[in-house]
Amino acid sequence: MALALALNLQNTELTSDEIAKLAEMRKVCTRRILLATSLASSGHPGGSLSTLDMLLVTYGCIRHNPQDSQWQGRDRVVMSIGHVSPGVYSVLAENGYFSEKDFLTGFRRAGSGFPGHVERIVPGVEWDTGNLGQGLSTAVGMAQAFKMKGLEQKVICYMGDGEQQKGQIAEAMRYANKYKLNNLIVIVDRNHVQICGTTEEIMDIDVAGLFAVSGWNVLQLEDGHDTNKFFQTFRKAYLGQVEKSDKPTMIEAHTVMGKGVSFMENLCKYHGSPLTQEQLTVALKEVGLENDFDKWAELRQAPVDTGTKVKNVVRYPAIMAGEPITYDHKTDCRSAYGNALHSLAQANNVGGDMKIAGISCDLEGSVKMGAFHKHSPTAYFEAGIQEHHAASMGAAISREEVVCFFSTFGVFAVSEVYNQNRISDINETNFKVVATHCGLDVGEDGPTHQGIDYIGLMRNYFRFNVYLPADPNQTDRVIRTAAAQPGNVFVGMGRSKMDMVLAEDGTPFFGGDYCFTPGRGDWVRTGKAGTLIAYGAVTPNVMAAWQGLRDEGLEVGVLLMASVVPVDRAAIIEAVNRGPVLTVEDHHVDTGLGAIVATIIADNGLAATFKRLGVTRYGASGKPADLYAAQGLDSAGISKAFKEML
Repeated sequence: MALALALNLQNTELTSDEIAKLAEMRKVCTRRILLATSLASSGHPGGSLSTLDMLLVTYGCIRHNPQDSQWQGRDRVVMSIGHVSPGVYSVLAENGYFSEKDFLTGFRRAGSGFPGHVERIVPGVEWDTGNLGQGLSTAVGMAQAFKMKGLEQKVICYMGDGEQQKGQIAEAMRYANKYKLNNLIVIVDRNHVQICGTTEEIMDIDVAGLFAVSGWNVLQLEDGHDTNKFFQTFRKAYLGQVEKSDKPTMIEAHTVMGKGVSFMENLCKYHGSPLTQEQLTVALKEVGLENDFDKWAELRQAPVDTGTKVKNVVRYPAIMAGEPITYDHKTDCRSAYGNALHSLAQANNVGGDMKIAGISCDLEGSVKMGAFHKHSPTAYFEAGIQEHHAASMGAAISREEVVCFFSTFGVFAVSEVYNQNRISDINETNFKVVATHCGLDVGEDGPTHQGIDYIGLMRNYFRFNVYLPADPNQTDRVIRTAAAQPGNVFVGMGRSKMDMVLAEDGTPFFGGDYCFTPGRGDWVRTGKAGTLIAYGAVTPNVMAAWQGLRDEGLEVGVLLMASVVPVDRAAIIEAVNRGPVLTVEDHHVDTGLGAIVATIIADNGLAATFKRLGVTRYGASGKPADLYAAQGLDSAGISKAFKEML
C-alpha cells in the first residue's frame, strides 16, 4: 500500500510524524532502487539515492493526481537527469501511479513501460530525457507556455551538477531571467560526483555563481537529505517567498552519491553500476530489509506487461486557417510566410487567448515575424542567438496546447540543433520549424550559411513532416496547413524573390482555391517526353527549362513535390512510367529528393531512365543565379541534363 504523503505548504516546517513517514518511504524506495538495478544488471543507483529524499518531499508538495497522470491542472516535474529513473519510478510507485510489481518486473526490459531513462510512457513522467543539458530548456518552455496562457502551474526541474557543464543550460538561464519565469524552480543535485570522477576533477564549475549571475534566486541547502530543511527551502521557492519574486529560483542541494549504503557513498562507480547479489544483501541489511531478489528475478521471467504504458495524449488547439492570400507579383516565400503567420494570429490570437506562439533568434526581420510580433507581443519570444535553447523550449511549448513556430536560417534551424529536434521528435511534440535562407539561394553569405542538408537530416527523424513550397502562394497554403494540424513540421525555403508558378492559362497555379495536401505532389505540367521533379527555390529555373524544352518540341512534365515527407510515391511511379525522370534540387545531391526518388524506383523494381541534379560541392559567395549556373542548376543546365537522358 502506498505511503504517499500530502504535505501542507501552509506549515513552515514538517511535523515529527511527517519526518518519520518520509524516512519510512525512503527505506521502501531505497530497496526498490537497489533491487531494480540489480535485477536489470544495469542502471543508475547512485544518483537515484542522492535525489531520493528531495523527490519524496517534492511530490508531497506539488499539485498532481496519480489517478489521472494527464490531469491538466498538475504541476510539471522535468527530470533533466533522466538516468535517475530508478529513483523517480520508486517515488511514483510510492505515490500510487503504478504498483511496485509493475516497476520491478518491467524495469529496463524490452517493450515494458519502465525504460532505463525516464520516458512519458511511465505514468507521472512529463518528458523523455537522457541527453543532459536540454531538460532546463524543456522546463523553461513549459513555464513560458503557462505564463502565456495565464495559468498558475509550477514547473520543477531536477538537474545534476555535472550537467551544469553543458552550454545550453546557460542559454536557458538567461532566457528564464529575461522573461521572469517565477513559476520555474530548479533543483540541482549537488553530489559532486559524475561518471569519471568528481565534478571538480572533470570540469569544475560554480553552480550557484552561474545561476546568480544570470539573475536567478539562488537558495543553498547544506544537506539535501534533511527532509525538513528541504521542505522549508522548497516551500519558500514554491510560494514565491524569495528575494526576487519575479524571477526563477534555483536550489543547490548538497547531497551524497549512493546515500544510505555505506560502501556506495561518494563513489563514482555507482553512478551507473548496479550491485551484485552479494552486495545487495549487505546493502539491504544496512537499510533493515531482507534481500528478496530471487522472488523478483523469477517474476521477471513472465512476459513483459505493457498495461501501465501511457499513450501519447495530443492536446492541440482548434486553429482557424484564415483567408489564404494569392500573390500575382514577384516576392519571396519568407514574406509570404510572415504574412500567413500574421493572418493566423489575427484569426486565432484574439482577446488575450494566445493559441499561436512565435520564436526567433535575433532574426525577426529576416524571417519576417515582425507583423506577428506586433499583433501578438505576449506570444512572441525573442530568444537571442541561442538556437539550442530556442529549439528545445519551442518544442516543449508545443506540448502545452500551443501552436509554436520557430524560425531562423536553415543552417541554424536544422544542422545547429539536430539533436534538440531529435529529442522533440522522440517526445511527439507539435513543433513547427520554419527555416528561411536554405540552400545556395542564400548566395553572397557563402557556404557557412548555405544549408544544403536539410532534407537529409530531417528524414532521419520519424515524426517530422517536411514541406518545401515552390512559390509564395504555395508557402501561404503550406503554413496554414502546418498550423491547423498537430505533429512536427519542417518548412524550408530560400531567400530570393521569385515569380509565381503559373498554370498554362497564365493564372497562379497555387493561388485561389488551391489546397495543399501533405503527401501529394502537384503536376504543374504534363508531357510524354519525361518529367522534371523539383521543389522550392529552383522552381523558376525548372519552369524556364520546361519552356525551353517545349520550344524545342519536347513536351515534358513538371511534378512539384512540396511535400517531401510524406512523399507522393504514386506520382513518382507515374512519372517513371511516362519516361525519363530528372530530379532538380537546391540540396546535397545524394541526400535529398533525388535519393528519395531513387529509393522508390529501387523498392518497386522499376526500370527507369533517371538522373539527379543537385548540389555536388560547397557553394561560393556570389549571386544565387551564378551559383546555380556553376552547379548545373540553372535553366540551361537543367535542359542540357534532360536532353542527355533522351
